[in-house]
Amino acid sequence: MPNSSRRTFLKGTAGVIGGSVLTTGSAVATGDGETGRFLINLRKVDRSEIPDDVEIVHDLSAADVLVARGDQSRVGGATATAPDVKIDRSDDEAGAVLEAEGPAAADGSASHNHDGAASNTEYQWDKREQAVSGELTDKPGGGKFVHDTTTGEGTRVAVVDSGVYDDHPDLEGVVNADLSINITGDGFDFRPNGAGSHGTHVAGTIAATNDNDGPAGGVLGTAPDTEIVAVRMFSGLEGYAGDGLAGWEYAAKIGCDAINYSVGYTVADTVKYPSLIALEQIISQVAEYVRSQGTVIVNSAGNGSLDMDAENTLSLPTEADGVFGVSATGPLGYGWGGKHSDNEAKWLTGNRLDEPTTDPAPYTNYGSAVDVSAGGGNYDLEAILGGNLDAYNDLVYSTINTTGPDGEQIASYGWKAGTSMAAPQVTGAVALVRSLKPDATVEEVESLIKQTASMPDEGETYHGAGHLDLQALVDAASGTAK
Repeated sequence: MPNSSRRTFLKGTAGVIGGSVLTTGSAVATGDGETGRFLINLRKVDRSEIPDDVEIVHDLSAADVLVARGDQSRVGGATATAPDVKIDRSDDEAGAVLEAEGPAAADGSASHNHDGAASNTEYQWDKREQAVSGELTDKPGGGKFVHDTTTGEGTRVAVVDSGVYDDHPDLEGVVNADLSINITGDGFDFRPNGAGSHGTHVAGTIAATNDNDGPAGGVLGTAPDTEIVAVRMFSGLEGYAGDGLAGWEYAAKIGCDAINYSVGYTVADTVKYPSLIALEQIISQVAEYVRSQGTVIVNSAGNGSLDMDAENTLSLPTEADGVFGVSATGPLGYGWGGKHSDNEAKWLTGNRLDEPTTDPAPYTNYGSAVDVSAGGGNYDLEAILGGNLDAYNDLVYSTINTTGPDGEQIASYGWKAGTSMAAPQVTGAVALVRSLKPDATVEEVESLIKQTASMPDEGETYHGAGHLDLQALVDAASGTAK
């Protein structure tokens, strides 16, 4: 495994760094008391046996599942129920492990010629390495780009997350406000409500349009012509796995081609938490229903640096049947230090990278539950701690929302790293495939993504079938592959 000393250092380090937060995971089972939330498997217990005073929070009976509140011990046997899991984004390995705010959408440099201060798209190493568009080069027409074949038109993607700020100039007209929902019951709409910018960042990675006409331009998503449906499952920084599953079912019922679920929780001791095995079965049942409706579930593999094949380790929902798991990779050295640091055209070429964009991120979970890897961001914590702010360029740059002094939301850009950032790269890829092959089954879409992936040196352990290759994918989907 390359860079083992750096990975060990990063795994053992946590803290607040210049306003950026490095976090580890936290998930709490809540179904062990009279007012706790839990999930019911209707394949294990008849609905008529559920006491009347058990409240049904979400009825997912299409998948033989109920999300409930009440006394879990009064419903069925040991395998009939599972605790709902409360997820705290302030201490959650499924969120961004490192992040930094960038400029507001109205700010920035006027440079678009790769010489001088970078424009916003020039920070997008993840889209540049995939040759997404001629908009991301100073030599348009100088090569073949993914968007020459498709931009995802005619597809629909659900972002089940912390909400999406749709007033961002690169997301205007992208989010279907009529279909977008808040599934938490907190009384607000689908937009972020104290839940940060995670969902907005994810949405931009999938479908940002680069329509910002400010001096620094905007950012571009993998599938800018797909339609985003925002499903907010976090109220403030807290959310429930059961709300996420309800979001999956909703997305499938409204005909989404894919669900981006950059949420998860890893347990390193299933002996201590045996009820999570029952939860895995429930997740698999919901996934089975979602797939039957033609919807691909794309999930971040988790940020615990864990071998998911290790005994008694369980990463959910990645390891559940029917979930497409994505691990994270990223470069080291993108646009920081050296003689070409002011020439963005050379940031991905020559001797500018200490590690390639396919380098497994030090935080990523790995193992046989990984289907493919994709760009989620890398980082050199020693460089950041040493004051080299350019080292944030190795994270994924996308749309975010920030909060102004009066509590108003401000459209901005920012960097984040995590498997949360890798999953939307693949979700955008699903939209590209479905725009070319609208009748492709879930299995056919997933197979195409895996068959066209390229295999880096680290092999299957970190990359599954390989690293996402958009150009090969759209060539295969469009029938133009050689």
